[in-house]
Amino acid sequence: MTKPQDKLRGWAAARKAILSGLRFTSLRLRLVVVFGLVALTAAVSASGIAYWLNREAVLTRTQDAVLRDFQQEMQNRAGVLPTHPSQDELQHTAGQMAASSQRFSVLLVAEDESGRTVVGNSGALDPFSLADVPESLRTAVGKEQSITSNNKYPYHLYWQRIIDGDKPYLVAGTKVIGGGPAGYMLKSLEPEEKDLNSLAWSLGIATGLALIGSALLAQAAATTVLKPVHRLGIAARRLGEGKLDTRLRVSGTDELADLARTFNHTAEALETRVADMSARDEASRRFVADMSHELRTPLTAITAVTEILEEELDAETGSVDPMIEPAVRLVVSETRRLNSLVENLMEVTRFDAGTARLVLDNVDIADQITACIDARAWLDAVELDAERGIMSLLDPRRLDVILANLIGNALKHGGSPVRVSVRASDEDADGGGDLLIEVQDHGPGIPEDVLPHVFDRFYKASASRPRSEGSGLGLSIALENAHIHGGEITAANSPKGGAVFTLRLPRDPSALTETPAEPDGANGNGEGA
Repeated sequence: MTKPQDKLRGWAAARKAILSGLRFTSLRLRLVVVFGLVALTAAVSASGIAYWLNREAVLTRTQDAVLRDFQQEMQNRAGVLPTHPSQDELQHTAGQMAASSQRFSVLLVAEDESGRTVVGNSGALDPFSLADVPESLRTAVGKEQSITSNNKYPYHLYWQRIIDGDKPYLVAGTKVIGGGPAGYMLKSLEPEEKDLNSLAWSLGIATGLALIGSALLAQAAATTVLKPVHRLGIAARRLGEGKLDTRLRVSGTDELADLARTFNHTAEALETRVADMSARDEASRRFVADMSHELRTPLTAITAVTEILEEELDAETGSVDPMIEPAVRLVVSETRRLNSLVENLMEVTRFDAGTARLVLDNVDIADQITACIDARAWLDAVELDAERGIMSLLDPRRLDVILANLIGNALKHGGSPVRVSVRASDEDADGGGDLLIEVQDHGPGIPEDVLPHVFDRFYKASASRPRSEGSGLGLSIALENAHIHGGEITAANSPKGGAVFTLRLPRDPSALTETPAEPDGANGNGEGA
């Protein structure tokens, strides 16, 4: 049954995957955005130019036809009126003028014989009045121009586009030459505006379709480009995982094909080089293992002899000449050192060969540390700060090796008392947690230039250190034993003085002893992933 926490984690992981796929650093998204911006710019520019050209063409064509018709009506009908017409004459003439093919409203303005201004419009229901004519247009129409070689008429036709109640109109006016009424025309441009709005909607839809098409083309182009890149990324990851037989299928002659060929050549060269290095490393490990194994047989005999000599020395029976006693003790000491070195070399070869295995047991950490200290007679030199009852699943023998090396190193180079403290972290959601064991001495500490190398094999801080102080493999073996548990060892200097080695181990490393299942469909071909 799925837990709510698992569902939340699943949703969070899915959302993270989606967001990572849509991040702007994604090449696919950038290609789509760039294609979209280019298509949008081109479509908007083309639509804008097309709309502007069509708008000017439509309005100019309508405007020219209306003004030409109005001017013709003014000459044919208003021009035959008397100089001082009556209102009825103006009304009748305006109605005749408005009946033209362009269907515009007409307003005629003149003075009667008494000097009074009379106005006649194209119909009783026509709302067009003198107040609808802009003041600037009335002024221009009524102003008499001087007759020159370039200006043959005192009055001209003037026009203006206005907006009244959100509706566009064309207003024009002129005056009869030689005396007569002034005429004004009002033409609604609403039909043209509707046609232009329809055109704008059509261009907008075309722009949207172009944008969608560009996005689809960008997606197709991105897929074409990114699919080989994706295969290359998968192949590179497989190569990094150690699957050196990974190769890419090469097709085409473009730059991506050249990149795939280069990858294949590099992978082939790397596989050859790694195989050669592995063979040399295997031969070296086999030599060390064989040498260590062959040394054990004579060492067993030598050790037995040195033990007898040591017993004779300790018995003080006088059977050993006092002149050769120092030499005998040196042989005993060096034999023990050689025996320890051979055992360490065999342990190292097991780690290098990957044959070291955990034998887990649930143990009390305090009891385990106490047994390690007691077995080496360090009880007087070590202070233990560990509560009883801290249980952990680990390999007791390997933990003993780790503790013996850390505590022994602290006693040898830092001096007593050595403090060993144990802490257990809180259990996590999986029921595990970490075990922390700190080994601190009260010596001068570790030089800063030595700290990065304390776990290196055969490393010694001083080349003048006596040969009997060790082989330089103890801390390296301790670190390998920590790694096989899934843990780590760090070295540092305490602010209070002395060196501090911190061992961190998982309290339940049982997952490390399970053999991982081979994933389905695993193969060495990079293009199949």
